[in-house]
Amino acid sequence: MALSQDQFDRMVRDLPGFGRDAASVRRRIEAMEAMLEGLFVIPGTNRRVGLDSLVGLIPVVGDVATAAMGAWIVWEARNLGMPKWQLARMAANVGFDTVVGAIPFAGDVFDFLFKSNTKNLRIIRRHLDKHHPSTVTIEG
Repeated sequence: MALSQDQFDRMVRDLPGFGRDAASVRRRIEAMEAMLEGLFVIPGTNRRVGLDSLVGLIPVVGDVATAAMGAWIVWEARNLGMPKWQLARMAANVGFDTVVGAIPFAGDVFDFLFKSNTKNLRIIRRHLDKHHPSTVTIEG
């Protein structure tokens, strides 16, 4: 049974987190950033580690995969209507992380220290807080 575009849009709108509204986009981006940069804290330290650091240990494939996930965050920001200069800054963060992260060994240490997705989330949050204040969440 095929769905019409209207039926599909209605179904997606009713699913939590799958809408095109700013609050749904914010939740998706925050979830992706948490997965990429903060799955767990290294015991004895206060450093969060996520897929960006772990998958980045796999030469080439890991760096390409995490770059694609970081690019998805920039794409979602574009869908929010963010200014091109902010999108360029975010793309530069992802590109810099990818290029330097691809260097064997030194890149792995860099991935651990430079959190491009967290930087990009901060840029998006500032935009959302200013232009979509109803999406503001209180962090605990």
